[in-house]
Amino acid sequence: ITPQIMKDGMCSDYKEIQQISRLVYDKVRNASKIEVVTEKGNNFVAEFSPELKWIISDGNITQGHWNNLPDGEVFTSPLNVNGTVVIDGCLGDFFAERYGSLENTPIIIEVADGRAIKESVQCDNEQLRQEFSKYLFETDENSNRVGEFAIGTNTGLTELIYNLLQDEKFPGIHIAFGSPLPGKTGANWDSKAHVDGVIKNPSIYVDGEMIMDKGEFCFEEFV
Repeated sequence: ITPQIMKDGMCSDYKEIQQISRLVYDKVRNASKIEVVTEKGNNFVAEFSPELKWIISDGNITQGHWNNLPDGEVFTSPLNVNGTVVIDGCLGDFFAERYGSLENTPIIIEVADGRAIKESVQCDNEQLRQEFSKYLFETDENSNRVGEFAIGTNTGLTELIYNLLQDEKFPGIHIAFGSPLPGKTGANWDSKAHVDGVIKNPSIYVDGEMIMDKGEFCFEEFV
């Protein structure tokens, strides 16, 4: 946790985060599919199973539990994902510190049946493309599988700082390749890998209903 995180995400209005997180959770917890589109080229559909749990992570940490901070997300493991994923915010693991913002060098990935397609990975930064591809396709048998689908709900954040600990809570979407966090989501598989990718300014449709328009929540309480 950096001084900037202490001043930004840790000082957000957590009552508001809890309210928006509950609104998101109530919309997605019974969803069969969620569509994500952006002006930068994202166009993918995630499918969900009632057997895989949606988790609220909103700063309300009770005795005997822990969360990473700052907080603000609602997440699960998707049953399936298909389409084009464009990561134009930042990546997790060691990538954020090494490469920072991906706004000018987004990573484009085609995903089919929940897995990244090796030949599809594109990025104008060739070193990043190679390192990211190696991470996805050479760590283990599930490191190229989409393990997490998450909606950031920390409405106190106004810009990315290219530190995933905070940026994954930014209002919008992030997905992770690798571990589905089975101890929380109930997924029946795992991976040694887990790399998050933050997607900027998404429009989100839950079973056809828009809940976010270009990065702004559409709930009446927060319009």
